[in-house]
Amino acid sequence: MTSAVATAAAGDFVVMGVVNVTPDSFSDGGLYLDPSAAIEHGLELERSGASILDVGGESTRPGANPVSEEEELRRVVPVIEGLRTAGSAAQISIDTSKAAVAKAALAAGATLVNDVTALRGDEEMAAVVAGAGADCCLMHMLGEPRTMQRNPHYDDVVGEVKRFLEQRMELAVSHGVSESRILLDPGIGFGKTTEHNLELLRRLDELVALGRPVAIGTSRKSFLGRITAKPVEDRIAATIATNVLAYERGARVFRVHDAGPIHDALAIVAATVKRQWATTTPTSSTMSTT
Repeated sequence: MTSAVATAAAGDFVVMGVVNVTPDSFSDGGLYLDPSAAIEHGLELERSGASILDVGGESTRPGANPVSEEEELRRVVPVIEGLRTAGSAAQISIDTSKAAVAKAALAAGATLVNDVTALRGDEEMAAVVAGAGADCCLMHMLGEPRTMQRNPHYDDVVGEVKRFLEQRMELAVSHGVSESRILLDPGIGFGKTTEHNLELLRRLDELVALGRPVAIGTSRKSFLGRITAKPVEDRIAATIATNVLAYERGARVFRVHDAGPIHDALAIVAATVKRQWATTTPTSSTMSTT
């Protein structure tokens, strides 16, 4: 199985589909609590273009309450095992900040650890990632989910996020994680105002300059709703716009709920930016004179 991180490092875009096995996620909480429903949802995301499936058992929305290790394991391990049994060819990611959950998920078939605390939440996490030879995503977050949106302040949000990510990458490498296996995520919406989020998108190239693939997670988020006055379920167009902008500025991994529309939008922008079109020969039903 090809690592999606390696694909992103080579310059191709990667869609990371969200598989939330939670009752309280802001967008799809409670929809996929049953393992069979979560597995089918993951497979559908893969069919729609996701090459990473990010399985999470603890909501990190603003104000979210923590989940016990036992409960998180109960939620995510059957889903990861089920995806592998069902023959998923996607890279499976575990969205957790607990080392024990990451270790169990990696044993069940995950190969990427998506840690919103950037290895700060559990002192054993770096060793787990390094020991498994796994990929990892290090994300910036101001504070923790229950408090991160209480008047977040930065003197220079991009400069501060960049320094943080650089430091966390250095720590990960010092604990044996290969730099070639690291993704960096500025944490859109994690302790940021709308203006902070927009500034990060505007200056994303400064984070890309760190030399590792940058992951972006804007999907359906509240700052899009504040700008467009649209509810969660009507933010696909806004999500597409932010992901296209992020691609143009150098991001290559896109964490989304709506894999199909995002994949197609990114395929078009990637073909345009690269000035090449590699596909099978179009059939008469797909060809057009316009």
